[in-house]
Amino acid sequence: MIPPFAHDEPHRDRSLYWWAYNRNKRSITADLEHPRGRELVLNLVRRADFLIESFNPGYMASLGMDYAALDALNPALIYVSITPFGQDGPKASYADSDLIVMAAGGPQVLTGDDDRPPVRLSVPQGYLHASGDAAVGAMLAHHERVRSGRGQHVDIAAQVSAAMATQSMILAAPLNSTQLTRLSGGVKLGPVKLPFVWPARDGYVTLSFLFGSALGVFTRKLMHYICERGFCDERTRDKDWIGYGALLFSGKEPIEEYERIKGLIADFTRAHTKAELFAMAQEHGLLMTPVTTIPEVVESTQLESRGYWQSLEHPELGRSVAYPGPFVKFSATPIEYRRRPPTVGEHNREILGAELGLSDERLAQLAREGII
Repeated sequence: MIPPFAHDEPHRDRSLYWWAYNRNKRSITADLEHPRGRELVLNLVRRADFLIESFNPGYMASLGMDYAALDALNPALIYVSITPFGQDGPKASYADSDLIVMAAGGPQVLTGDDDRPPVRLSVPQGYLHASGDAAVGAMLAHHERVRSGRGQHVDIAAQVSAAMATQSMILAAPLNSTQLTRLSGGVKLGPVKLPFVWPARDGYVTLSFLFGSALGVFTRKLMHYICERGFCDERTRDKDWIGYGALLFSGKEPIEEYERIKGLIADFTRAHTKAELFAMAQEHGLLMTPVTTIPEVVESTQLESRGYWQSLEHPELGRSVAYPGPFVKFSATPIEYRRRPPTVGEHNREILGAELGLSDERLAQLAREGII
């Protein structure tokens, strides 16, 4: 059971974590340690397109259910394994947590304040990256299967998936380039502290105060606007915001001057509410938007207008629950949430009975023996 729980009532069928990731799914139970439990799953594998497992490397092989064994049973099967470090290598058997995955992959080094150790992200991220890669890998294998008729083993290492979250920064070390380091609400590039989060009167906004041909034009707009509002002088306004990065890193523009300008911008944002700043951004073409709280996301008029929130009935609770909607809109084949997240083993009769042909008496016997 993974908390938090609905109404703060610990129960295996009340986990909000489970609810968040398991809509549109059906749930069966089977004891893989028992031969009859394995046989139930193998009977499903014979007709399956995909099998996704996240056991420790070697566990499925110990049961006779690794890819080689199941490939012989169903050559078209796409077998997806998600593990911390992959199926082989010196770390394949290491214990893990989200913290370990994110630390081993690299993103952890960028989270937290610059004057103390890194911190973990509040919401687990490592296996979300891995699961996304697993879905893409499974679809690529399916594309090949359409041509060849053959399945294959898709081996996903969460460490590798997390490493991709460092984006281009993962190339800095092997290229001996300047590496980003952590800064609360931003990053550090050498001696330059680049803030991305700025104070507002009632919270925070994210604002791009960056340079170069792509982003310097927006900084120039910003500085002209805050000059109009009386927060900086004309000399500051008219700096070369396109070439400012080169001036800063070459030493021609002192770091102290850069810090002074950041203080002026912070004075400007701090003097206004998030809504006021967002209205200014829309009117004047500035790269600035509020940092929204979770209640503000739930109450977002933009999300409401797109029909994002979806209501699903929970008969076991006697009420409906509002869920986040589809991550993407398809014009021809829209995603529909037809099922609430299942309770554990809820569909044993539907799948093991209707699809595999087990009688109610047989299912009851398997339940009494603890096999399902």
